[in-house]
Amino acid sequence: MAELISFSAALRERSSTSHSRSEHAGFMADLLGGEGSREDYIALVAQHYFIYSALESAGERMRRNPVASVFITDKLTRLPALEADLEFLVGPDWRDKIAPLETTQRYVERITEVGSTWAGGFVAHHYTRYLGDLSGGVFIGRVMQRRFGFETNGIGFYLFDDIADPKAFKDVYRKQLDAAPWDDAERERVIDEVLLAYRFNTELFEDLDRARVAA
Repeated sequence: MAELISFSAALRERSSTSHSRSEHAGFMADLLGGEGSREDYIALVAQHYFIYSALESAGERMRRNPVASVFITDKLTRLPALEADLEFLVGPDWRDKIAPLETTQRYVERITEVGSTWAGGFVAHHYTRYLGDLSGGVFIGRVMQRRFGFETNGIGFYLFDDIADPKAFKDVYRKQLDAAPWDDAERERVIDEVLLAYRFNTELFEDLDRARVAA
């Protein structure tokens, strides 16, 4: 008889290929490998601003949902840090100088849609973004810090000062996923939405790659 695995383990296993594909996309590989420029990094931060604006607005709407609210905590909030990073990197008029790319716009629309109507879909995007931020994101921040001579200004997005132990936080988060009152069909829907989120991420990196070539 096959051993049953937890939902969080199944989710991680089923999304590992998509996660790896996104993580190793050309734009990110170049940025982390030393070929990307400061302007490339700024372009990424700008797109994150639009994504997290949508995600954290959805979080405010979902705070009263009994399933989604379990995952929502101010300790994860990234928008103020992104705003501070952009002011440092671009200047006080940064809002006038950035715009969402095509994939970002579609990504934002999807987050807004599920963040208004479907707790499981919201959690799928919440999981994909924030657990990634607490894992590879911390590494990315350190690389950018070394490459561009940042201290904390410019990489605030990657600093989770309110989370002393990211591993313990992620362990609790996965237990919350396992405890969510979803039947098998709903769990499949959530996994599919996580895969969609990773696809958006990969396509965003492709957009960023095209944009820098065209510049």
